[in-house]
Amino acid sequence: MLIVVKGAGDLATGVACRLLRSGFQVILTETPQPTTVRCTVAFSQAVYRGEAEVEGLRAVLAKGPEEALALTREGFAAVLVDPEAACVPALRPAGVVDAILAKRNLGTALTDAPAVVGVGPGFTPGVDCHAAVETQRGHDLGRVLWERPPAPNSGVPGEIGGYTVERLLRAPAAGLFQPAASIGDTVSAGQVVGTVAGVPMTAQIDGVLRGLLPEGTPVSAGMKAGDVDPRCRREHCFSVSDKARAVGGGVLEALLCRLNAQGMLPWPQV
Repeated sequence: MLIVVKGAGDLATGVACRLLRSGFQVILTETPQPTTVRCTVAFSQAVYRGEAEVEGLRAVLAKGPEEALALTREGFAAVLVDPEAACVPALRPAGVVDAILAKRNLGTALTDAPAVVGVGPGFTPGVDCHAAVETQRGHDLGRVLWERPPAPNSGVPGEIGGYTVERLLRAPAAGLFQPAASIGDTVSAGQVVGTVAGVPMTAQIDGVLRGLLPEGTPVSAGMKAGDVDPRCRREHCFSVSDKARAVGGGVLEALLCRLNAQGMLPWPQV
């Protein structure tokens, strides 16, 4: 059973991993130049490298929908450079999951598939999706919402280790990003971890560099370019995050509930 996941960043990849391990075939759509910060755990990197592996699961870049379908039959996730998700009508998937995390709906419609799930702010169940999944950290993280939209974007990152905005690294200027450290490195407050047009980007707190844009990525001033994790667990840099797992579980629940209600699963409806 085929699911199209819009987006292939770290959270969308966490969703895809849940679906792949549950037996679904998965095709992810991405932009021509992804700006995923958590590169080590994102299938979006297949756009640059031809393939990517996360927790033993492989994603391979496909040239078109037919090749993508062939890859899914071989057990791979497939990645398509298709920012508009124009492949959906041709693929006719059982489900569409919008995990772009744009904080608004960029074109997903209730009629895209028998099961349409919106991830995070910007979606309204019954209007542009059948269900939405909460992405805000806290008690409701990963909750499936059938009658109300997810919490609106607060503009403040979720708290990790007592820090919120302090853990983010933002481009100090417009230009091409040049890293001065690597994901998994231990960094200190004030340390230069990258530059843009010769302007240094420094860490605000001590921790482990969990995310960093690839070398040569075009950025605008203030754009998110990295992430420092104050919990200092290097191994966390190379596995799906707790948040992505929770959201992935919510998406899986939403798809199973909706597809079961449509009589598309091989067990009695509940």
